[in-house]
Amino acid sequence: MKNTFTILFIVLFFVACQQKIKPADVEKLNGYWEIEKVTFDTVKDKDYTINESYDYFEIDKNNKGIRKKVIPQLDGTFLVNDTYENVTVRFKDDKAYIDYSTPFTKWSEELITLTDDELVLLNVEKKEYHYKKTGPINLLGDGKKVK
Repeated sequence: MKNTFTILFIVLFFVACQQKIKPADVEKLNGYWEIEKVTFDTVKDKDYTINESYDYFEIDKNNKGIRKKVIPQLDGTFLVNDTYENVTVRFKDDKAYIDYSTPFTKWSEELITLTDDELVLLNVEKKEYHYKKTGPINLLGDGKKVK
């Protein structure tokens, strides 16, 4: 009986500690995100030590916007193309979701964690994508500020 209460307490503790994403948090999505790792249910996690591209989110006050892949350059600029996904952030049953759409398909991911520096997304295949906030890099040392 004592073990039952201990297990119940631990489960409730972790459920209570889980971050609830609020509409005010959505603006934290804006900017550049670099993937750190992907966690799987059945296989070993995949760590990303070097990334050729970042995900760039631009979300407005109506929770709509875009996500595009950008490639950082050594001078602090990014290579971009015209390809992007339309994005809508929605809230349902105390959870937050990102709905993506392109002319070819639609899909959703659950927002698990969203802070100033961390983003975790969960897809329907139960893969967790862990990102860290990043920005331009300037390895040339030319002293110019990069936006």
